[in-house]
Parts: sequence; C-alpha cells; structure tokens
Amino acid sequence: MPYDSGDPRSQLATRPSSERTNGSCFAPQYFEFPKLEPDEVAENGTKTWFVRSQTCCVAFSLGREGDSLRRDDQVDEYMVLLPSTDSAVTISAGAERTEVAGSAVVVVPPGPSEITIDASGVVTRVFSTQSPDLRDRSRNAEAYATPDPNVAAFEPWPDPPSGHHIRVYPLAAIKPEPGRFGRILRCSTIMVNYFYPDDAPRDPHVLSPHHHDDFEQLSLQLEGDYVHHIRSPWTVDMTAWRDDDHEFCTSPALTIIPPPTIHTSQSVHHMRHQLIDIFSPPRRDFSERPGWVLNADDYPVPTP
Repeated sequence: MPYDSGDPRSQLATRPSSERTNGSCFAPQYFEFPKLEPDEVAENGTKTWFVRSQTCCVAFSLGREGDSLRRDDQVDEYMVLLPSTDSAVTISAGAERTEVAGSAVVVVPPGPSEITIDASGVVTRVFSTQSPDLRDRSRNAEAYATPDPNVAAFEPWPDPPSGHHIRVYPLAAIKPEPGRFGRILRCSTIMVNYFYPDDAPRDPHVLSPHHHDDFEQLSLQLEGDYVHHIRSPWTVDMTAWRDDDHEFCTSPALTIIPPPTIHTSQSVHHMRHQLIDIFSPPRRDFSERPGWVLNADDYPVPTP
C-alpha cells in the first residue's frame, strides 16, 4: 500500500503480498483513560491504567508528587516515557540512581527498579509481556486468553554491548531532519517513535493507510484529538467481516492496532497533538534505515 511520496516511509522495502496473512484478525481496541476507572491508585493519588497487547504492556500513570512506581523483579528492559518539559522523576535500578528532568525517553534495566515522582505529571511505562504479573493485571487480559495467531512470537533483540544501565534520551535535544521519520528510539524489547507535536489537523488529502504483516502497533495519544481509521481485511468467512472503524479518541488514550488491519491516524481540530507509536520487539525495517534509530549505537540489530 503506497505512501505519499513526501512520507519518509515510502523509502521502506515492501514484502510480497504472498507473505501477508490471509486469515481473520483481532479487533482493534481503544482506551480513553480519563473515561475509565484506574486499575491502581497510589498513596498520594497517582492513578495508573494497565493495558496489554499480544507482546506489549503499557502502564499509563497520572503521577502525583511523592509517589513511587516500583518493579521488584523485572525480567527484561523497559521504557519510561516522560512527555512534559516539567517532568521530574528519580529512577533507581540496582546501584544506579538518576534524576531526570524534562521530556525524555528512559531505558530501565532488568531487576528491581523504582521511579519516584518528583513533580506531578504523566509517566508512561512500556514493557514486554514477558512479565506474568503485568499480563494478568491488564484490564484487557481476557482478550488474549487465546493468542493472536497473526502476531509473530516475541523475540528480544540483543542486549546492549556496554551492559545494562539506566539510559536517558532527552527529547528536546533531538532536532528534526529532512528524510528522517519522527524520533525513533529502541532497546532490546521496545521501540518507540515519538512524533514531533503539531497544532493543526492532518491534511485529509495526505493520509498514510498501510498494514503490518505480523506485528502490532500501539498508538499512545498524549495530547489532542484523533480519528483512528482501521479496516479489517475480508476473509472467505463473511460472518467474520467487520465494518470499518473511524474511532474518535480524546487524549490521553491508547489504541491497539492488530495485524494485518489497514490503518492510519488523523489528528483533528486546531489544538496541540502529540502521538507516540509503540512496537515490541523493535521493528527491523525502521532499524535498517540509516539514521532513523537515534540510539542505534547502543543496541545492535539481530543477525538474520
């Protein structure tokens, strides 16, 4: 499915159609967090919602100063997304202790870790589904009682050659570059594309409907209104057909887009928009584009 010629993704190699999934697919899922009761409320009032896909768990928190977010025995690396220039947290992992101020993406190593919220605001943690406690406490866990057959089995990418430690990537330091797609960062388990914010609706004449053969996309709205256009392919079984989705979501919200649905997200209205796309494990096609993954030197690509 072609992109507009001005879209950097038009540079990506396409797979032959014969390799694409032809069976029925899972339904998209939408979670507008303020409209849902939180799954956890901490002592000082931090509210957290837990949502999962086949390979990824997202813990979205409206943090309150003084609360802590802990992992006692995390099995693999995870990411922390801090969207605001006013964000302030202290992250401890093993013997390390790092203060993070401003908008940033942080990679936290396996093992015990703690995030102390030093200034109230949004804190999003993104994990793989290799931790049973996170899988089980997710509000939509039942949706994956039978795994999605269209999603490839999770395989972590290689560990960082310099070893596991807290890695902080300040977002303000990443300036736009012609031909580069967003702000892409990865670790051994997660990849995020942290798009640059904008204040205008997306041009309806230049959308980007596309599909993924065997991996999910999670789109996290931090600011602004979006319409998620998602089409489920037809199969020989007409009873499995679904109407197209044109789901309007207000922020903050999370949309889970299963393969091989055709999808594109459209920011609407004149307001600030901020979107993050999440993948687990990292995408090889993005990683193969020179200069797209901003921390590629920290994390090697698996050998074929």
